[in-house]
Amino acid sequence: MIQFLRKIIPVNSPIRSSWHFLKWITAFSLSGNPTKDMIVIWVTGTKGKTTVSNIIAEWLQKAGKKVCMFSTANLMINGELQNNNHKMTSPSPFVLWKFLKEAKKAGCNYAVIETSSHAIHFHRNYGLEFDVAVLTNISQDHLDLHGTMEHYVATKQKLFSSLYSHWVRRDIKKVWVVNADSQYASEFINKDIVVDSMYTYWLYPSAQIQAKNIIQDATWMHFDVRMPSNSFSVKTSLAGTFNVYNILAAICVLISQKVEVADIQKIMNTMHAVPGRMEYIPNKRWVHVVVDYAHTEDSLDNVLATLRERHAWRIITVFWATGDRDTSKRPKMGKVVEKHSDIIILTDDDTYTEDSSKIIRDVVKWITRKEGEGFWIIPEREDAIRTALMIAKNDDVVLVAGKWSETVLVTNQWSIPWNDKKKIEEILMELDAQVMV
Repeated sequence: MIQFLRKIIPVNSPIRSSWHFLKWITAFSLSGNPTKDMIVIWVTGTKGKTTVSNIIAEWLQKAGKKVCMFSTANLMINGELQNNNHKMTSPSPFVLWKFLKEAKKAGCNYAVIETSSHAIHFHRNYGLEFDVAVLTNISQDHLDLHGTMEHYVATKQKLFSSLYSHWVRRDIKKVWVVNADSQYASEFINKDIVVDSMYTYWLYPSAQIQAKNIIQDATWMHFDVRMPSNSFSVKTSLAGTFNVYNILAAICVLISQKVEVADIQKIMNTMHAVPGRMEYIPNKRWVHVVVDYAHTEDSLDNVLATLRERHAWRIITVFWATGDRDTSKRPKMGKVVEKHSDIIILTDDDTYTEDSSKIIRDVVKWITRKEGEGFWIIPEREDAIRTALMIAKNDDVVLVAGKWSETVLVTNQWSIPWNDKKKIEEILMELDAQVMV
């Protein structure tokens, strides 16, 4: 019945919005508001939300705070991580409030929560009084819901404009953090938004927190962080310029929470990679196997460009476009994958209610290669990944994009258990066993 209603009621219908609003009012009313004494940090943006959320939560934890986190990839309470199996950035309100009640019982005084434009549009933030808002960037996404980029940006702005309308505690400052390099940054920086502290970050001098002298090699990235009153050097295994931005965003948040710069520098030297974000999978085949959540034109461009910088050999990309999402980005994804990849394998992701062949037609519109000429369509995802691993030679890169650490694959008929990383590891074991025989 629910699936039927989802098909017949448009995603931007007022009926859906009203239904979600009622759910969140009910859930909040029953929750007892466990976050009323927490400092709540919202992280939003088209890309980088999960990475920034994880970095902020990990660093605050290491700075001696008691932290919980709800992100697209994973959940955390006091340093204990678990996968987010709800397959949503913002899940059912009853799920989120239950999680926050558990975090409260565990003594958490900070909550880091990733939020999407869907969450803002559908009132999924109702009852959560937040203190810090972080904008990572804005590029095309979710136009199936918002219609235009102007409406998409305006939805994100609601989060920032409502910052000071939330519960104000005398000893807690309201803070916003904005990536000054984002295409729409001026829409946030120049708006009449009431806050106590404002932080901007970028790679150039127009921002308060800057990165300089970026150097990358095959395994490490080095850069200098400069701020008005201090500077220090960073060495990290997180790759790509986009991760420089992510790290700068987290630095701004920690500074706003009065963590000493010297402590931030020590913490940064021990940070971990975020699951499913440029995550390398160890193997015995001398192949660089990488999983990443990249599912937009910009994110695929960033990841593939970074892999090209780090590795001189071929790039084999396994990717797809998700069903029931913004269809206008699909051919753009195909175009950017063709630009950076030596071999393309187009396969299934979550189709939801859409027909697989329809998604394929959308993606291949701007791919100029003929099938069989460095380009194959293999709808069965397991077969596509196996093919990529079998044809990879020494030092080749195999990027499996789109699903990262998700635990189910959703078709228009049913959901099946699935995890890209585990499936890759299984296939690698099978291939290694065949070689030994």
